[in-house]
Formats: sequence, C-alpha cells, structure tokens
Amino acid sequence: MPPTSRTDEQLIEANLAFYDSLWSGASLVEAQRFNTWPLVQTLVEHAGDRLEVAPGMRPRLPIAHTHFVDLSAPAVGHLREHGANAVVGQISALPFADATFELVCALDIVEHVDDDERALAELVRVARDGATLLLSVPLHPSRWTAFDDLVGHRRRYEPHLLNALLARQGLVVEQSAVYGMQPESSRLLDFGVWGLTHHPRFAAWLYNRVLMPIGMHFQKPLALSVGLIDVAQVDEVLLVCRRQARPDTVAVAHSAQRAEALTAFADAPPV
Repeated sequence: MPPTSRTDEQLIEANLAFYDSLWSGASLVEAQRFNTWPLVQTLVEHAGDRLEVAPGMRPRLPIAHTHFVDLSAPAVGHLREHGANAVVGQISALPFADATFELVCALDIVEHVDDDERALAELVRVARDGATLLLSVPLHPSRWTAFDDLVGHRRRYEPHLLNALLARQGLVVEQSAVYGMQPESSRLLDFGVWGLTHHPRFAAWLYNRVLMPIGMHFQKPLALSVGLIDVAQVDEVLLVCRRQARPDTVAVAHSAQRAEALTAFADAPPV
C-alpha cells in the first residue's frame, strides 16, 4: 500500500486533526515510565540545556529543565500545567538560537513532515558541536499501512537512505535499538484504524485509558547496540546520534534558517 500523496499543509492538517483530539483527553505519562528512561538518565547527566520536539503527552525527557516544542496546542497547554517550558511550534522552524542545546530529542517526528531534510537540519542547527540527538523513525516503505496515513506519516525510511540523510547533516550513529509500541498484529492495527476513523473519541479514550497502560506494562527493556543494528526485520529504530562540527558554509545556511524561524515565532499569536 503506497503512501497517500500530501502537501506539507495537508500533513499539518492531518497531524493536528489526529493529535489534538488524542492529547485533549490524555493524561501526562512521565518520562520515567518508558523503557527509554535508563538511556535518558545517562544522557541527562552529561547534558546541560536540552530540547524535546513533538513530545505530545508522552515526553521522554524530564519535564524539569527541558524545553519542549509541539505542534499541538492542547499538548502544549497540558505540558505547561505540569510546569513544562513548552511552546507551540514546528520542527522545521525551531524558535531557538544556533548551538543552544547539548541534548535534542525528536522521536517519531521527522517522518511526519514533507521536507525531512530541513527538519533534521533544524535539529542539528540548535544542537551544539558534540551534542547528542535522540531520534526514532519507522522503516521500510514496503510495510506502509493505513495506520501510517491515519497518524500523519509522510514516509517510512529505506535504511540506506536514512543513513545518507544523517550523514549529510553531520550525524554519526553511536548506538541504536529496536523501538516502538505499535502492535505486530495486522488485524489489531486494522481494528485500530477502523475505530479511530469511525469512533475517534471513543478510540482515543480507549487508547489513552486502556491500551496505553497495558502497552507500558509490557514494554521490553531497550536493547542498545553500538552503531546501527541490523534493521532488515525492524519496523522502527531508535538512534543515538552525535552531532559533528559543521563546515562554515553549512553554518551560514543554518543561521539564515534560524533567523527565519525566530521571525515566524515572533509573529505567531500567543497560545
């Protein structure tokens, strides 16, 4: 099943429609409850300023001392209620200066935008030389399903193209692991798509109140390996990347991108 062809505006609409509804009735799940927490603990110990992009109500970094950016106003509102430093924004126009953060987390997000090269460049721009970038993406276009369309995905990645994308941005994969909580059963996925399409409020309630807690209970420990794991049979991968120093020519381009991002943020209405 091929991906539905959508413009960036259509992707934003699809993502807002799905996630605003999902997060409006959701409770915050703290970072300590996810299988990423042992890794995050280690990374936080060695990082100063940190950023998480598109956490929704499931942040993987601690609320305290982390900056959050999310497209969903309901998610940002809920995060603020819990004391988070959170703003509404897009991954392709982050409202921060160059080289601000030592740790940047962006899980399940770059596959949602049309221009993933720009999105990744923005993450790199706001990261300092030597910073850690924690990323996750779905793999293998051949595994595309109606669920990918429903949740606002633009693509799944061929592993060799993902490697090339990371390399162009000066990112080196230091560790990786199998990741994600998507059920393996195609029938369960089809049922989820049907429910979210025909009974979205009930399906969102069921996910937030029943399925998510069950999934959290049965999480497997994160099994990190050095470098990039064999992803031939992997649906989604978690990547721990290191930002390398960038050439001056790229830095100039990133500075121009930063100015555009800050201008757009300054002109945006308050939430």
